[in-house]
Amino acid sequence: MIKTVLCAIDINRPKDEAPVLKEAKKLADLDGAQLDVITVVPDFGANVVSAYFKDHDVKSAQDGAAKLLNEMVGDVIGAVANQDVRHLVAIGSVYEEVLKAAKLSDAGLIVIGAHRADFKDYLLGPNAARVVRHSGCSVYVVR
Repeated sequence: MIKTVLCAIDINRPKDEAPVLKEAKKLADLDGAQLDVITVVPDFGANVVSAYFKDHDVKSAQDGAAKLLNEMVGDVIGAVANQDVRHLVAIGSVYEEVLKAAKLSDAGLIVIGAHRADFKDYLLGPNAARVVRHSGCSVYVVR
């Protein structure tokens, strides 16, 4: 029995991510599991770009992402269901933060969307593929 379902979404692609969120909600409901939804903000503190961003810029981006995440989840699964969802906003690399959140919440299932691979994805590896490859729990990929 799964206790926690972690759904990873990109708040910048709400139409593409809505089916992912709906599927995660359905899977969580099947087991009576807690639904956690995570989005990841790029790490503006990275060495290459840190000179251009101040600490308040990162906090502002994180706060803005939290608001958008809450709104998106409410729009997709409804305001009542959204009250029981744990909203997580992480900063850093998408696949690393998703795996870290899954481990911290002891998630039994990660739900993540996949898009058609671009040429660059074959060279770098898309986030969904990395999560599948390195996850300690089951991963459900929504196309």
